[in-house]
Amino acid sequence: MSRPLIGVTPLYDYNYNSWWIIPGYLDAIIATGGAPVMLPFTDNEDVVKEHIERLDGIIFTGGPDSDPALYGEKPILKLGSTAPIRDVTEIIYFEHAYAKDLPIIGICRGMQLINILLGGSVWQDQPSQFPGTTNHNQREPNYIPTHKVDIIQGSPLSAWYDGLTELEVNSFHHQVLKTVADGVEVIARSQGEDIIEAIYVPEKKFCYGFQWHPETLRKGRKEQDRIFEQLVKAASN
Repeated sequence: MSRPLIGVTPLYDYNYNSWWIIPGYLDAIIATGGAPVMLPFTDNEDVVKEHIERLDGIIFTGGPDSDPALYGEKPILKLGSTAPIRDVTEIIYFEHAYAKDLPIIGICRGMQLINILLGGSVWQDQPSQFPGTTNHNQREPNYIPTHKVDIIQGSPLSAWYDGLTELEVNSFHHQVLKTVADGVEVIARSQGEDIIEAIYVPEKKFCYGFQWHPETLRKGRKEQDRIFEQLVKAASN
């Protein structure tokens, strides 16, 4: 049986005009039965369509903030760095992947972008605009969890984990979901506060977003592979 081909969006380094990717994404896909490929930055829709036709699934990775103009806001002083080339490319990839009902996962920025492109919004700086009880921009090694999330019972995420009610996660972000887009459901929240940690789109075959970073957390916690296993499974059907 051939491995499903999973596209992964890269990061962009403006200082060196280069594309790069965190190996954890690729390692996780390989470990769970998929074949990863790094996608190019482009605004050429023909190129995007060619990739979408060949891909079996796609991951929108973590990274810098999305342009607030995408959700109708002006940037505040505490907005982080942005990457216009990522916004342009990932919008095109998402629109075509979503229309084709390709299995999709968004991680950190990727989850936020999915919500934005479906009509939602984010807090541009969670600590100042929507303060909670947890530091979501941790300084510890990226494979160490720093807080827990509560899994919504009865959700697909709960089923993935055989009814488990909570997970320990890592956290590297200063933006969080503000308005949840129509048609998007919340499936996990930060324990003890109202910060959204995972979402999905019920009407789609497989479209999920996770605020934490399972691709790095899986180093010491193999239960995080469940997320990639489910993507590969959906991409194989």
